[in-house]
Amino acid sequence: MTAMSFGRSVGVLSLALAGFVACTVARAQPALPPLDAAARRAAVESAATAFRSRYVSPEIGERAAAAIEAALAKGEYDALTERQAFAEKLTADLRAVTADQHVQVFGAGPPAGAPPAPPPRSEGGVTRADRLPGNIGYIEIVALGPPALFNSAVDRSMAALKDTTALIVDARGAQGGLLPSVAYFVSYFVSGEKPVHISDTIARTPDTQTFRTSELWSVSTPFSYDNPVYVLTSGRTLSAGEAFAYDLQAMKRATLVGETTSGAANAAGMALLGPGLSMMLSGARLQNAVTGTNWEGVGVKPDVAAPSADALEVALERLGRSPPAASEIDALSEARVFTPRSAQQPGAEAAVRRMSEENRRGEPNYDLLSPELGEATRRQLDGLKKTFSDLGPLESVKFVEVNPQGADTYEVHYANGAALWTILLDADGKTVMAGVRPLQTSQ
Repeated sequence: MTAMSFGRSVGVLSLALAGFVACTVARAQPALPPLDAAARRAAVESAATAFRSRYVSPEIGERAAAAIEAALAKGEYDALTERQAFAEKLTADLRAVTADQHVQVFGAGPPAGAPPAPPPRSEGGVTRADRLPGNIGYIEIVALGPPALFNSAVDRSMAALKDTTALIVDARGAQGGLLPSVAYFVSYFVSGEKPVHISDTIARTPDTQTFRTSELWSVSTPFSYDNPVYVLTSGRTLSAGEAFAYDLQAMKRATLVGETTSGAANAAGMALLGPGLSMMLSGARLQNAVTGTNWEGVGVKPDVAAPSADALEVALERLGRSPPAASEIDALSEARVFTPRSAQQPGAEAAVRRMSEENRRGEPNYDLLSPELGEATRRQLDGLKKTFSDLGPLESVKFVEVNPQGADTYEVHYANGAALWTILLDADGKTVMAGVRPLQTSQ
């Protein structure tokens, strides 16, 4: 399964299995020591090896690897003892060669400068849906996240706007996401009973100069929306957001209004570089089934160019409406028909308690897990049993919040440690997403 990562901090198309976060947890660990010369060298060597083995262009991968090896030999990393600063320098050096926004090194610790703004609250990236004057629908997306979150939010939004005369999809802030979610949303605007070929992912086989191709097709949705569609874009529209806009434009199924997008169309996966260091690098490229190419490095060009701040107004004008200049969506909305869930999901706390005990015994109830999560659990069962056995019996579960992406989070204390759970159930009560991470100490 090919996927786009969920969120600007990564901002990539990922080759990792999508739709869930596998359960992994450990006891909270003390803060990592500063980077020394050996750790920096090991990280550079790991990054160089990954680029030579996996980067989508073998030639560019070789140049990127050589560039960071040369920088290490020249002492350009010698003063960088903090992981985040080292990660940012490696990212800059690698991007200088690749010009690839999907290349990024991550280091433990806060980023330099002002902290990033928190993401808007959403369900899988869907932030709101509204009915505007003139019976025009409006959906805002900031990501196309895991299908378990995104698809149900899209279904509820589209159901409420099924009878509108036109639809505006605001993708000006849409960045990361997953290709299955892109295909699902695109499928709402595909007519006919036969699946439609949307795009291909052409991935490099590691340690070779050969490639393999996987196809992405439209899928079944509750109904097809056949009325005019406008997609709003900006220079911040990235990755999965770009894929959605590009696919509809290529199918001549939507009019794009706004700015040329970021230009990030490769697909990527993770590589570990050492304690507290990891890297995303592109191992594949997308190829649209209609155009035979993609938007990498050039962005998706709108059909109607306009400053992003004016894009909604321009789209409404083309639909025969004359809104006041610079009107915000709250002022234009006649009815808000979708808002992200904020209440605790029924059954989620019970699932946390049950899964904690089942993992401790090494006896998961696979009938209560989605097929994807069940498969991941089977692969990790030995590790899960040891981890939860070490943590000991469960002592307390406290609901924290519905996180900004739309899943429940719980603070869970065990006899020998504590963890933060992220969990999501489907309509049948099966767990479709479960993530567990340690609660960190402040040492």
